[in-house]
Amino acid sequence: MPTAITPPRAPAPKTLPMPQVNTPEQKRKIICFSGHKANMSQDFDGTIFMQDTGHILFDAHGCGSKRREMLDEQIKTGERSFRDVSEEMWGSLKVPFDDGFEVMEKTLEIDRDFQSFHNWCLANNVPFNVISAGLKPILRKVLDTFLGEEASAHIDIVANDAEIKDDGSEWKPIWRHDTELGHDKALSITEARSEAELACEDGTVPLIVFIGDGVSDLAAAREADVLFARRGLRLEEYCIEHEIKYYPFDSFADIQRQLEQIRAEDTAKTAGKGLPALFNPRANLWRRVSSQQAVPRFAAMTPSREEKMFLWPEAFSELKTPGFERSELGASVVPPAQA
Repeated sequence: MPTAITPPRAPAPKTLPMPQVNTPEQKRKIICFSGHKANMSQDFDGTIFMQDTGHILFDAHGCGSKRREMLDEQIKTGERSFRDVSEEMWGSLKVPFDDGFEVMEKTLEIDRDFQSFHNWCLANNVPFNVISAGLKPILRKVLDTFLGEEASAHIDIVANDAEIKDDGSEWKPIWRHDTELGHDKALSITEARSEAELACEDGTVPLIVFIGDGVSDLAAAREADVLFARRGLRLEEYCIEHEIKYYPFDSFADIQRQLEQIRAEDTAKTAGKGLPALFNPRANLWRRVSSQQAVPRFAAMTPSREEKMFLWPEAFSELKTPGFERSELGASVVPPAQA
């Protein structure tokens, strides 16, 4: 009589872990960009500072206020490009850097609430960046002086570089982009957004905030998710005229209060209370997969089987052919409309 063989015990059903989603402690990243004027008369009032650093230098040590106003008018009429006029303005300076900075230090006035706002950014891990058509060495020196080098070091400056001779006989801009503007602020914002998205390990899309006051800020402002425009100045007027959504502000204290409210609302959404697609880390992951630019990075960090099941549950029925595993990310697999 054949010997009875006891069949092996069926394995216990495995409980698959759900992919991690945002909790109240995992707030979506907020990144702030603030405009800064360098030599545009129509944007004379500043954002962080109430005066224009370029104007102070040109009027005191360069072409003078009368010639500067003529050059600004050439930009406004389209007679000459911003880059062309800027090169003439910076080239008119004949003063050593430190001597030129003395007049700026005496003239510049910082927004009364900016230092407090910057401390809030540091405490809440909110990166703050200055984006400008001006020269990075000047902006760094100004921030170091008014904030202190330790606090200033936490602010990234996205601007043009410069070659300045020790005797001050030549000030030459090194343009960030080969365009008529010299610095394409919109492109810089787009690049920063892409880098931040790739750096977010939880897959969320960072919230880009832009703070400005003049029409020259408009290109960068269009790339932001949230726009703040200083009340009563040209950027606000433009937003009203063209029905662009924005938050008005009188000082950086207004911006801080609004961002605190935005963070609170965003936290509630990412905690699962009416989570829209924009905040959905898995929806954002799908956008990366479907983007040709994102394919190389995705190939290096392919999601686990459990994550795939969360993304495309209809593709994982109980009965699967052995070969499906190899093609489950192929073109035939269509993800849900809303992850």
